[in-house]
Amino acid sequence: MGRTDTQTSSDSSTGPAADPTPNAVPERLSGREIVLDEVVGRRGPWSHVVAAGDELTIVDLEGNQAVDFLLYDAADTAVRYSAPDTISAQGNVYLSQGSVLRANTGDALMTLVHDEVGRHDTIGGACSKESNSLRYGHHTVHQHACVENFLAEGARWGLGKRDLVSNINFYMNVPVEADGALGIVDGLSAPGLSLTLRAERDVLVLVSNCPQINNPCNGFNPTPVRMLVTRTAR
Repeated sequence: MGRTDTQTSSDSSTGPAADPTPNAVPERLSGREIVLDEVVGRRGPWSHVVAAGDELTIVDLEGNQAVDFLLYDAADTAVRYSAPDTISAQGNVYLSQGSVLRANTGDALMTLVHDEVGRHDTIGGACSKESNSLRYGHHTVHQHACVENFLAEGARWGLGKRDLVSNINFYMNVPVEADGALGIVDGLSAPGLSLTLRAERDVLVLVSNCPQINNPCNGFNPTPVRMLVTRTAR
């Protein structure tokens, strides 16, 4: 299936290094065993296998940072997150506390058990060099984008372009107008807000800490996020 080890993330930008991981653990996680605690640098990728029953907490360290997110069954990556199945099952295009992230088989992969923001996008997709040049001009085609992050990180686990599906955009604000038009506007998050997902089976998580600078999804300034994997203390 690919690698099953963890990684230490680094800042893939040319700017200053990401701030070190804060010492404080979100209050909700107090008393839980910390399995992993890493900071994903601005614009960087990340991946990890989260064991069944463990929880993944994503902390928006500086606020207004979109986190593009893909999800696979760790034992069989042909079973992967499905936006249509997730949206259909819950009857809502947004994710919030209690939402179940479903696979293309209809099975539960992860559940959003705690959310301090209130709404997350399932339909805005991932930025790419191609979409950047189409939307914002050919001068942006060289800019690093989420699809490139997913391809680079997915390759570590034996995944390729055909394995990329419609992704979740945590913290991203994509309102749907009455006429069906979509917008990408200022986010709803703030520094230090977090969300927590419980793994319903062993899952492989791929993340692109969105590098987009041409629309407000990151406040035109990509920033680091913190990833914590925890489990019930023994």
